[in-house]
Amino acid sequence: MPRTLRTRTALLALPAAALLALIPSTASAYPYPGRVTGDTIVHDPTMMRTSSGQYLLYATGGGISHKTSSDRIAFRNGSDAFSSKPSWWRNYSSVPEAWAPDISFHNGKYWLYYSVSKFGSNTSAIGLATSSTGQPGSWSDQGIVYSSSSSSDFNAIDPNLFVNDDGKWWLSFGSWWTGIKMIQINPATGKQLSSHTTRYSLASRPTGTKAVEAPFIVKRGGYYYLFASYDTCCNGTSSTYKVKVGRASSVTGPYRDRNGVDMRNNGGTPVLESHGSIIGPGGQSIMKDVDGDLIVYHYYDGNDAGKPKLGINLLNWSSGWPVAY
Repeated sequence: MPRTLRTRTALLALPAAALLALIPSTASAYPYPGRVTGDTIVHDPTMMRTSSGQYLLYATGGGISHKTSSDRIAFRNGSDAFSSKPSWWRNYSSVPEAWAPDISFHNGKYWLYYSVSKFGSNTSAIGLATSSTGQPGSWSDQGIVYSSSSSSDFNAIDPNLFVNDDGKWWLSFGSWWTGIKMIQINPATGKQLSSHTTRYSLASRPTGTKAVEAPFIVKRGGYYYLFASYDTCCNGTSSTYKVKVGRASSVTGPYRDRNGVDMRNNGGTPVLESHGSIIGPGGQSIMKDVDGDLIVYHYYDGNDAGKPKLGINLLNWSSGWPVAY
């Protein structure tokens, strides 16, 4: 049910035993998204809060679609990040649009990773743009960071930047094929570190469906947590998308779920799944806000003809595993 910030803050203060009771035992026990209003149709949202308190949200579509909010409830559409799409996008899609962006702020500027491809293809590329303000029209495209082709066993989409405590930068990415990958990034350029070109494997599904994508990594309580979206996106009320997580003691893995199963071998502990009118939640990002960690995602609204909507929930970590509420 919708909750105010005051209610959310009160939940954060609950003892661990009470919060453990919130862990869903069935899909029907998952929480509904917090209240959002206005322009809420979205795919693959990434969001951050600026120093002035404004929420910047970028998402799949066009020249990277954009929304803003002053209170994390009412959202309004804005201009795309790019008013003119970079010409290189057409090398990866005949009707180019950017997918699954990832926004962050480091070294005094905003970094926006994104991908360009077309459905069912792994002829794909991850791009990077930078900005001093994070606002639409201010982004300077830095070109291609990493790419894949039809001969690759991976797909270079769905990027996420993680900056470690030791100052090292890492980019995770991937969709279907052999799953989620990771490379080390040069903080000076935002592109792959030339002295370390290893491509790590973090999560895959070697048997059955290959459907794992949209990685996002955070570090909490001494562990690295890898969130990923599993199964099928983008089919409205027929979507089977869901969010799972594993954790590791090293940023490069191995990531294991709550039962100790390696995420490179179909592992993953559920965080959000379809429940009630909330169909196929996924395309998630994790954001630290003033009242705690948020999981920001899209889902398909079973009460509104399967339209893709914005979902936001808080996460609690008291059990050592993220629990949405």
